Amino acid sequence: MYELSKRTSNFSDSVIRRMTRIANKYDAVNLSQGFPDFAPPKEITDRLAEVAKMGPHQYAITWGAQNFREALARKHEHFSGMKVDPDSEIVVTKR
Repeated sequence: MYELSKRTSNFSDSVIRRMTRIANKYDAVNLSQGFPDFAPPKEITDRLAEVAKMGPHQYAITWGAQNFREALARKHEHFSGMKVDPDSEIVVTKR
């Protein structure tokens, strides 16, 4: 068996995985993962089916969807009074 890289020696499991273990240990409600014991409302699944048929079906551009960045710029200006350029001053990332 190959030895793991030393860079990965400090890696641990994810917070979600850890919280699931703790919830299981104490028979607690697990809010860290999406495992509902009920079906979602029909209105939501119907709407999802409609949206799934719409396009485009691709990832957003690297710096975030244009309409989302524009909405963020408007919101920022509304609350701060400062105008920001959605094309050069806003990047949307996933953490």
